[in-house]
Amino acid sequence: MNYYLGIDCGGTFIKAALFDSTGKLQGIARQNVSVISEQSGYAERDPQALWQITAQVVKTAIEQSPVDAQQIKAVGISAQGKGGFFLDKNHRPLGRAILSSDQRSLEIVKKWQAEQIPEKLYPLTRQTLWTGHPVSILRWLKEHEWERYDRIGSILMSHDYLRFCLTGELFCEETNISESNLYNMETGQYDIQLAKLLGIEELFDKLPPIIKPNEIAGYITAKAAEMTGLAEGTPVVGGLFDVVSTALCAGLEDEEKLNVVLGTWSVVSGITPHIDETQSIPFVYGRYVEKNRFIVHEASPTSSGNLEWFLNRFKHLDYQTLNTAIEALPPASSSVLFVPFLYGSNRKLGMQAGFYGLQAHHTEIHLLQAVYEGVLFSLMHHLKQMAKRFPDATVLRVTGGPTKSKIWMQMLADLTGMKLEIPLVEETGCFGAALVAMEAIEGMDKKSLLNSAMNTFIPNKAYFNAYQKKYQRYLKFVQTLETLI
Repeated sequence: MNYYLGIDCGGTFIKAALFDSTGKLQGIARQNVSVISEQSGYAERDPQALWQITAQVVKTAIEQSPVDAQQIKAVGISAQGKGGFFLDKNHRPLGRAILSSDQRSLEIVKKWQAEQIPEKLYPLTRQTLWTGHPVSILRWLKEHEWERYDRIGSILMSHDYLRFCLTGELFCEETNISESNLYNMETGQYDIQLAKLLGIEELFDKLPPIIKPNEIAGYITAKAAEMTGLAEGTPVVGGLFDVVSTALCAGLEDEEKLNVVLGTWSVVSGITPHIDETQSIPFVYGRYVEKNRFIVHEASPTSSGNLEWFLNRFKHLDYQTLNTAIEALPPASSSVLFVPFLYGSNRKLGMQAGFYGLQAHHTEIHLLQAVYEGVLFSLMHHLKQMAKRFPDATVLRVTGGPTKSKIWMQMLADLTGMKLEIPLVEETGCFGAALVAMEAIEGMDKKSLLNSAMNTFIPNKAYFNAYQKKYQRYLKFVQTLETLI
């Protein structure tokens, strides 16, 4: 039996999982990896610590499995997109990595918007422009940390960096770099005109070659083998943007289904063979794992990270207790509203989180019920946008940590009035990465390994109106908050 290792580098955890060639999970390990936020709007990560944690997680996954390292035929990595991991000209980490939820470039993005730079970029890149893009971060470094900017030797994203640590080879993986605003969606290549529009053309030659998800990028070095327990010479493939990995594992095959990811970010994705030129909304497109197909998505950092923040403060509550307590409350009946903008907004730049509607009888459970609702109300912004691009979609396939909460999923079904399907795929980030590794070695059809079984949630029509009424209150609250910015 052949085995494949998938690594998932997320906003909260690093995971490593081993799968056999039938797709069966053979072992998994995970570890929390911290986000450093020492100033308002900053979201950073220590790249050397990230590599050390990743190596340890891989080693633990191998040791706790029945698999010998020599049986692992390839490694793939799935990781969060955008942000920037920078190496100097000697291939050493150049300061902390800056993550996609970082907002230090807010004023630069506002200036670009005033100058209509996004409108000039979009026909070429099919991207919007916001603070977490590599280009926004690079321009901020140019204006505020010139010495660091001038020393940049390579521009990477998180899985590109980890792949470099494993192999010593420098590449940018296509599903991720295609959403950088430096990639021309029509030509499939970097475009110097984009860098010039953004005022960062000095760094254009610091972009490594583009590699596809299932291409072999390099092989495990002796040093990486010692640290991870992998066999020296094991192939490592390009890997995947985690949104693409999740869509792959959700089995999206037509425009009648959308994938909702609830993790650090709320993401709604659809798969299409063409760019729709008739749309007035600037939908974000990226290269998909399958040839001649695109992933279209709407996203914002307004998801379950907000819940994690609160549970770190209400430490006496565990998930089971919380879900049981929320389920006991009448649906959508509390006056408490929560805007889930702790890590960024999907409305106006610079908006922040907040509660409204508190009264003396409310408990912490009412607040946390409002967090559950607020995450979904914010998600509705993306769902309504995506319905314009995918009007035939009637099913939501939902992935991410919140799918373990039956009450949270029932809330989503009741709010949207749509059927939910929860794929029975363990660790979609790791599995998607392992699937492209399998394809590189065996040339197999990855879809054949996807479990077609689903958990389903059917909307309760009795609660639809109550949730819609509260959602309208949420919209009015958000619109009022926009006037304060």
